[in-house]
Amino acid sequence: MEMTLIHGQAHKGSGWHMTRSIAKALDDGNTIIHEFSLPVDADKFCIGCYNCILKGCEFCPHKDKIQPIVKALESSDVIIIDSPTYCFEMSGALKSLFDHLGYMWLSHRPNKAMFNKVGIVVSTAAGAGAKGVTKSMARQLFWMGVPKVYRMNMNVNAAKWEDVTEKVRGEIESRISAISIKAGRSVKKVKPGLKHRLLFNIMARMQKGNSWNLVDRNHWDNMGWLDKAKPWNAS
Repeated sequence: MEMTLIHGQAHKGSGWHMTRSIAKALDDGNTIIHEFSLPVDADKFCIGCYNCILKGCEFCPHKDKIQPIVKALESSDVIIIDSPTYCFEMSGALKSLFDHLGYMWLSHRPNKAMFNKVGIVVSTAAGAGAKGVTKSMARQLFWMGVPKVYRMNMNVNAAKWEDVTEKVRGEIESRISAISIKAGRSVKKVKPGLKHRLLFNIMARMQKGNSWNLVDRNHWDNMGWLDKAKPWNAS
């Protein structure tokens, strides 16, 4: 099994510890783990140049930082992403990474490899807002085709992991155990549900008439998705 861990902030806070604990629970002893901390491993913010969408991902000015993360995502069975809650939102560094990956959305050039992944999104807050952050993170993975995303949000009532009470840590451990069991059972077994399939078919019809972005349309055509092929079916 392979896993990719993406930490939405470079400090080793509550979310970092929770992600590491989930990964440890899922590790079968032979797991390959790819790990990235933002902004250290992707320190360039998306500048909205549209090169990735209109020309190709190889034209992104930050491709040297972004594509190693994409390659790790492609090869992984499980993707775990965490972010602290900053002003009711994910970290700016994580949002910038997601912005860089917009070309992989269902509405542009979906990556076939993403349709068999299990995602886990984690967010912590000293107060409120973590639930909304995990919802936003899960939405990003959904639009990249990830068929199953588990969400874990926690109000830890502390600014630092060292200050999290034993009672809260006990609840965290219990929830990590539950989510790890569910995610472990899903690995290599997930397929897109009805919502994903309907949306994919809508996008396929849109791409058939796409004359404004041939990079997108040609991708769909080359994958056979404008005919009967589907990314979740065996080729």
